[in-house]
Amino acid sequence: MADVGTTTTTTAPARPRPKRQAMTLTDAAAARVKALLDKRGKPSAGIRISVRTKGCSGLSYTLEYADERGKFDEVVEDKGVTVLIDPKATMFIVGTEMDYVEEKLQAGFKFINPNEKGRCGCGESFHV
Repeated sequence: MADVGTTTTTTAPARPRPKRQAMTLTDAAAARVKALLDKRGKPSAGIRISVRTKGCSGLSYTLEYADERGKFDEVVEDKGVTVLIDPKATMFIVGTEMDYVEEKLQAGFKFINPNEKGRCGCGESFHV
């Protein structure tokens, strides 16, 4: 009987994937955050994004200045801006893009969140 032999397959060790950021910022959002932090007049760790129960759809985004990083904050550094995501909000925000929009009658941050299942009519709140 002929010896068929053995085949050995070697694979390269798995390389760790680069960690995907929880959210991204558009150029307009990053510029607006930088301007707000510069205007504040005191050092900041960045801005903190949270999700609160509010509005007719259930959840609302909140932004505030962050004086320091929280122990469990998700840290996003994008386009020269540091965004700290409250640990309770991370699961609602993953994959979100933050934009800044100026329209004729209003201006503000806009969140494009693939996890949203709907928004209220006024745009104040969302649900997942």
